[in-house]
Amino acid sequence: MKPLDTALYCFFLLMDFVNKIIGDELKIFEKKFTDAVKSQTPLLDRIMKYIIKRKGKQLRPMFVFLSAKLQGPINESTYRAAALVEILHTATLVHDDVVDESLERRGFFSINAIWKNKIAVLVGDYLLSKGLLLSTSHHDYEHLDILSEAVRQMSEGELMQIEKARNLNLKEDIYFEIIRNKTASLLSSACAVGAWSTCKDPIATEKMKLFGEKVGIAFQIKDDLFDYGKEDIGKPTGNDIKEKKLTLPLIYTLNTIDAATRRKLIYIIKNENKDPEKVKLVIDTVVKAGGIVYAAAKMNEYRNEALSILHEFPESEVRKALEELVIYTTDRKY
Repeated sequence: MKPLDTALYCFFLLMDFVNKIIGDELKIFEKKFTDAVKSQTPLLDRIMKYIIKRKGKQLRPMFVFLSAKLQGPINESTYRAAALVEILHTATLVHDDVVDESLERRGFFSINAIWKNKIAVLVGDYLLSKGLLLSTSHHDYEHLDILSEAVRQMSEGELMQIEKARNLNLKEDIYFEIIRNKTASLLSSACAVGAWSTCKDPIATEKMKLFGEKVGIAFQIKDDLFDYGKEDIGKPTGNDIKEKKLTLPLIYTLNTIDAATRRKLIYIIKNENKDPEKVKLVIDTVVKAGGIVYAAAKMNEYRNEALSILHEFPESEVRKALEELVIYTTDRKY
């Protein structure tokens, strides 16, 4: 069996296990999410149907439901929390594709590729408004407070990355601040809002928020490592280098190699990032400098911290499912 076939098999086994615990809830959620984003405007409704058909693995709603069920029985507030998370996530993806001028999303045309930037921006705005209305109309103000904080962090993280990446002189602490805001905040909020929906306990909610943050950081570092992998993972090797993105393996390398080599790598990333041989030279240097080993160790450190928080809760099938999802984030092949 090929590595990617094995990875898909393992993923399906995981999903089968998760579905035994929250499968019924996820089916109900699908209908509620579809209803939540419906529009009376024909163009908007057509675009919403396009988005719904092409949604990804829905890991964030899974984290919402499992975090909720870890604390108590799932209720209507939990469904709204999951819908809010998915609505906000979808809105940010639509806006990201405009910002990045990306024409594809998960192997399909992006909204801006089909309907152009103006409509894509308005679609993102529409989704944000639907999320706000979903919460305010049901007085889910704590949901809104938790998720609004995530949106603020995501925006700040994105802007900080743009600002700091210009001179390719990014320190590790700044990198972690960026991914904590840009990537981990939404998963962190998904776990927090799920927990709050069933327990209304600030301490348990804060624990799950920190748990989600650790998982989100580990998830992003895994994405960083994909750029240096050789498996068919649907992302070209060296793609981040070509896009001048500073990932953890590269940051570690730039901060540990000698000055002459550092200047050489920076020149390549700035001026020769489309040359396959030059990109390969950067990758080889990162590997030789120990950047991959270092990043993998950091990823496992955050994963273990997440599992440690999870183990503060009583053992159960729900906790086991969350553990498996955490392990999946660091072991996945795509």
